[in-house]
Amino acid sequence: PDISIRQRALELIYHLVNSENVENLTAELLNYLVLCPREHRSDICTRVLKVVDRFSPNDRWRVDTLITMLTIAGREATRDVQSATIVYISRSSQDLQAYSTHKLLKAIRDDDGSQRGLLAVGIWCIGEYGDLLLSPYTYTAPSSNGNLAEVADTQSTGPVTISFMALDSASIVGTVEDVTMRHSCPEDVKQRALTCFAKLSDRFSGIGDEETISKLQKLVQKNKAAVSLEMQLRSCEYDALLNAAKGISPPSASASDDIFGVTNGGGTVAPGVTSAAKEALARMPVVDLKVLQKKQAETDMLGEPGGVPASTPAAAPKAGGDLLDLEDIFGGGEPAPAPAPTVTQNGTAPKPADSKSDVDLLSDIFSAPPAAAPPSQPRGFDPFTGMAQPAAAQPAAPVNPMDLFGAPPPTAPTPMPTPIAPAIGGMDIFGAPPPQQQQPAMPVVTPAPVQQPVAQGQGPVLVQAFSHSGLSVEFSCTKPDTWNKQKSTLVASFSNSTDAPIYGLTMQCAVPKYVTMEMQPPTSTTVPQSGGNAKVVTQTINVTNTMLGTKNLMLKLKVGFTTKGTKVEHMATCSGFPAGEY
Repeated sequence: PDISIRQRALELIYHLVNSENVENLTAELLNYLVLCPREHRSDICTRVLKVVDRFSPNDRWRVDTLITMLTIAGREATRDVQSATIVYISRSSQDLQAYSTHKLLKAIRDDDGSQRGLLAVGIWCIGEYGDLLLSPYTYTAPSSNGNLAEVADTQSTGPVTISFMALDSASIVGTVEDVTMRHSCPEDVKQRALTCFAKLSDRFSGIGDEETISKLQKLVQKNKAAVSLEMQLRSCEYDALLNAAKGISPPSASASDDIFGVTNGGGTVAPGVTSAAKEALARMPVVDLKVLQKKQAETDMLGEPGGVPASTPAAAPKAGGDLLDLEDIFGGGEPAPAPAPTVTQNGTAPKPADSKSDVDLLSDIFSAPPAAAPPSQPRGFDPFTGMAQPAAAQPAAPVNPMDLFGAPPPTAPTPMPTPIAPAIGGMDIFGAPPPQQQQPAMPVVTPAPVQQPVAQGQGPVLVQAFSHSGLSVEFSCTKPDTWNKQKSTLVASFSNSTDAPIYGLTMQCAVPKYVTMEMQPPTSTTVPQSGGNAKVVTQTINVTNTMLGTKNLMLKLKVGFTTKGTKVEHMATCSGFPAGEY
């Protein structure tokens, strides 16, 4: 028949599903999934997931349906379908977790390695609940409701009993190893298998044979020479984690590279570190779907620093807000020039509509075109380099020169009008009535001081970012190219003022959309105690301000670390860079 007829029939079935016929119609969707073209399978898997999520009669039927779908179209199932299946299994009871793991292991053994989604979900469940496979499992369905196999088998009249025999640890590990040995095994499945090996070492500890446990650690260490850098890093980390869980310190560790704080190699690990390592290898806590969806939305938005929806500016005044509220912090791009016409005092300061302190002031000052602002700044306003042309319109205003330049000794504020004075003359600029008062002031100044602010900037500029829970971050700012003033190199130096090392250091950085950023990884994730011969941990950030002289550089930082066994997350805004230079 025509393919359009099938598509319309599929749409009709999808819209007819409700809580009363969900089992029968879902079975029809799965039957069509076997026969439909591959280009349509991904859409059908997503539709089945929505149906199961909305109308599922119980948890067992939901999990059974999703596993069956992965065995049919695991290759075409999206990551959302795989993640949802894992979340549903993790939220279910231990009895259902044992059933799901047994069924997934059997499906992996029967598969030829082509169902990528099935392998990803199955290997994850084996790593989390591998100890449940060591015991037999038996389940008797109360009726024909709640199990796909029983819905399809309409001939059975009595209850159906599902049984799985107990497996030994060696066969479980061998099944996962066989998957990774295939040439067609994708990279993400190999990564999940590496995590599975590390977790099975903890699951089989005390109940598995020593030979299998030793084999698991060898499988983890095997990936230290993998082609993928991610696999190499995880292999080294998991190996150190397994050794720490056993109370074994790294064989050779220095004070700056030992992630467990042991500097005398060959000793024993502290009890607190051992318990932390075992906790890291323990089962994953139950995932809340609402929290997961919120985190996914934040992660998607974090990749686009300027792509925040327009409905978020109302949340800008909140202190310590989300890292993603970039439009609120940096003025929102296009709406920034709107408050510029409302001149109140110096020609540039807009009316303060809200309490955004110096953040919005910086955005408005550097985006305002009038040239009257620089002379009236009480502070030494630096970015004169791009303001030569607007200054030409300044003499048109009938203003007393003593008001413009301050006191009679015009040393600092006078460099702006000096290039114009020799060309036009004092009589034309300031009017004919007081010519004799203007002439002594004009010849005193020469054009040379105008170039002095440009020559500044030699040597690194130090900017304090923040200090929180013993961790201090300071930026050393330099210009790598003398011919490119827009490009800057920021080197963040991390210092630890506590009496214990800081572990697991991560720093995320967001910039406005007029700034491009290239961020390198830190030199180490462990920050030793400051002082002595401790190596300073640094992280380099290369930024390019495409609107230098108009808008200033600003950074929104999010730092996470663990100090004295407590995980800390902190967010801060860094806007103290020299105006007009960065």
